[in-house]
Order: sequence, then C-alpha cells, then structure tokens
Amino acid sequence: MKKVFYLKTCGTCKKIMAEFNLEGWEHREIKANPVNEAELAEMYKRTNSYEALFSKKSTQIKAREIDVKSLKEEDFKALILDHYSFLKRPVFIVDKDIFAGSDKTNLEALRSFMEK
Repeated sequence: MKKVFYLKTCGTCKKIMAEFNLEGWEHREIKANPVNEAELAEMYKRTNSYEALFSKKSTQIKAREIDVKSLKEEDFKALILDHYSFLKRPVFIVDKDIFAGSDKTNLEALRSFMEK
C-alpha cells in the first residue's frame, strides 16, 4: 500500500509531495475526504500513538480553547476524527511504514526511505 494524506491548500504538503515520484500512489485530500476510523486505526498500528498523528499547529486548538497538555490518547483520536486539521500532514504510508508531519527528522527519514 502506498498512500499519502494531504491538504490541497497546504503549501508545505505541496512542497514535500513535489519532492517525490508519487505515481501509482493513492492521494487522499483530507478536507474533502476526511480520515475515517478504520484508516486512523491503521495509522495507529504503525505509530502506537494518536498523539504522534495529532497536529499541535491546528488552528482549531485556539478556536476551541483546547489545552493540549491535558489530552489523553482517546482525546487525540476523537479530535482527529472530528476535524481534518487535527491530523498531522502530510502522512505517507508505505506498507508497514508511516511518516507523519513535516518536522525535519520525519522528512529526513522519509527521504532516506524513498531513496531505497
């Protein structure tokens, strides 16, 4: 399975995705087609953490006055399922591997993986 979850209005997603040949990949725009519970469960299997999949940069955090430090795993899961902006992006899934988000360490790991 090769799948990428992204937001089409996100410049960072576009920039990262442009670095790779994603021909033959399933592209999933999360605003038009949000991640469902089964897909999130698959992501969780690869990370063992909903928090690792949660975007702490979401504008919804401030809008909803969420105290991220007080959230538990089930809270992260519920929020991700509730609003697309809570999912870190982009999320690349390749077989049993997952690369979520745009932080430097994650991108370096993704680049190394894609060069194989």
